[in-house]
Amino acid sequence: MGLVINDKEWAGKYKLKDIQNKIILGDTIEVMKKMKPKSVDMVFIDPPYFLQLPKKRLIRWEVKTDVEGVNEQWDKFASFKEYDNFIKKLLKGVKRVMKPNATIWVIGTYHNIFRTGKIMYDLGFWMLNDVSWFKTNPMPNWLNVRFTNATETLLWAVKDKKVKKYVYNKEVAREYSMKDFNSKIVFNVWRLPICMGGQRLKNADGKKLHSTQKPEALLERIIRISTNPDDVVFDPVAGTGTTGYVAKKLGRNFIMIDKEEKYVKAMQKRLKGLQTKL
Repeated sequence: MGLVINDKEWAGKYKLKDIQNKIILGDTIEVMKKMKPKSVDMVFIDPPYFLQLPKKRLIRWEVKTDVEGVNEQWDKFASFKEYDNFIKKLLKGVKRVMKPNATIWVIGTYHNIFRTGKIMYDLGFWMLNDVSWFKTNPMPNWLNVRFTNATETLLWAVKDKKVKKYVYNKEVAREYSMKDFNSKIVFNVWRLPICMGGQRLKNADGKKLHSTQKPEALLERIIRISTNPDDVVFDPVAGTGTTGYVAKKLGRNFIMIDKEEKYVKAMQKRLKGLQTKL
């Protein structure tokens, strides 16, 4: 069996051995229904942000080049109600496949993170922390009509309030706090640049393949702090596959799902490249 599984060609339920260290091409809500309950150790979700962007062209004033925003179809919803229903289905599916002591990380901006947090509480998730990712090189604010968005919020949670024995590698967390702030106190603020340079995947035209690709350093922190070697890390809306790529580098297992064939092909190429390095 290869690295990619086409869900449309798969009959029946998925066993963990079938999908561990695999990319599944398919509708994540439907795929999760076929997965074994209580089978993953950690979940990372970078969902659509539903930015509600106007249909207009943004140009950098000085250099006269276009601003590459988030304009893909996967970020478009007819209403907040439709968006909330999608997030609710996504989180329900994820909760079902999480082990009893698994943790979940969800990232977002002010456009969606508060709605997502409310849905998580309604579904019984218990928040451990919110983490502010301070971007040391944020996208500039070209219009100058409000503050530049230099942060994203991560919500870190367990399945319910009773969960106690979740993974939190405190010495690893302290290592990053020393790096960011020269402090042994572990703050819920992380200082990291956005994805850039050689890490940024490009399409045939040389443009960003994915508008919200996350930096490997961000996933490295998350995975090192909240998982142990050989744990199963699950990303149900995997995009360019940074979660699985970093998990594999760190000696963890992964399961990734995405419905966009162009992203699945990019993930496959990326992971095959990693295999030659390991």
